[in-house]
Amino acid sequence: MNIKTEITKLHYTKNPRGVLFSLLKFCSVFYGIGSSLKNYLYDMNILKPKKVNAYVISVGNFTTGGVGKTPVTAEIAKYFVEKGERVGIISRGYGGRLDNKNVNVISDGINLFYKADMAGDEPYWFAVNLNMCAVLTCADRFKAAEYAVSKLGVTKIILDDGFQHRKMYRDLNIVLMDSEKMFGNECLLPAGPLREGTEGFKRVDRLLIVSKNVEHLRAEKLAKEAEKQYFGQSSSDIRSVHTAQGRVSVCKIEPDYVYNIISGEHLEKGTEITALSAIGQPEQFYNFLEKDYKIKNKLTFDDHHQYTEEDIRDIVGIIVTTEKDAVKLASLNRTDIYALKLRTILNPEEIGL
Repeated sequence: MNIKTEITKLHYTKNPRGVLFSLLKFCSVFYGIGSSLKNYLYDMNILKPKKVNAYVISVGNFTTGGVGKTPVTAEIAKYFVEKGERVGIISRGYGGRLDNKNVNVISDGINLFYKADMAGDEPYWFAVNLNMCAVLTCADRFKAAEYAVSKLGVTKIILDDGFQHRKMYRDLNIVLMDSEKMFGNECLLPAGPLREGTEGFKRVDRLLIVSKNVEHLRAEKLAKEAEKQYFGQSSSDIRSVHTAQGRVSVCKIEPDYVYNIISGEHLEKGTEITALSAIGQPEQFYNFLEKDYKIKNKLTFDDHHQYTEEDIRDIVGIIVTTEKDAVKLASLNRTDIYALKLRTILNPEEIGL
């Protein structure tokens, strides 16, 4: 039994039971005390976030795992780059082998300095896919942001997965919620997927309901409900973003096409494939592929898994993976690896950009 897999199942099971859940629930008490104390100290201005000389946007979520932060962060970065801004993405660099006590420049917007195993999945993907966008990693986001501003001339900073990182001030807090999984069993870590309680909504400037599907009625309905539930009241402790729209909107992430990661050739629909992934919530990835391809096998590794040739040596035929996984698989000795390209539909004005 893979304990991490079993715990993830509990996170998204309604009314979970059992010895393991009871133990995790007990541990959640201590996690909650620590989280609440930290937030209290910042809310009361006993601890104060540090500011840098740039406009700072945080893209985060209340839960763990693949909600859609990477494509949303990428779209925001592209938006500002097209407007002529010097953009820097700051990530913790989880899963990479670089010492994240230091400021690591993965890319300065032109040059790529590290591979995926060193940089981590998301930072490397950003560096490869976003032109003219600096990508840095460091556990101390403020230190990395200061470096980005002073050394690289960055004017817009995006904190990837930054909602709970309260040491650094942000001008705009964007929080994502999965339209299908939502808050799971609504328990705090480790019993559930919540990193903090929903009282954290008082810090949210924009809530994005992420719909990873081919139809979006559920997400649109949920957005209306969330607007009333979380932002319907007038309260002085909720920061105001001055736009005509509400504070909840829908971000649509849809399948676009499947392409060979070496040649770029598109894969014909109906082809038999092996689907492979190492992401937080792989179910929707498999669902996307099942609509157009014949999946003979699904191979799921832990999130941020670093692939070796042994992992794929016994796979016969075509492999289709995620773009995040593809950057790590590209160095392996195979020419039949394909990636699913997703299309992100996001209205910048609706989220206060």
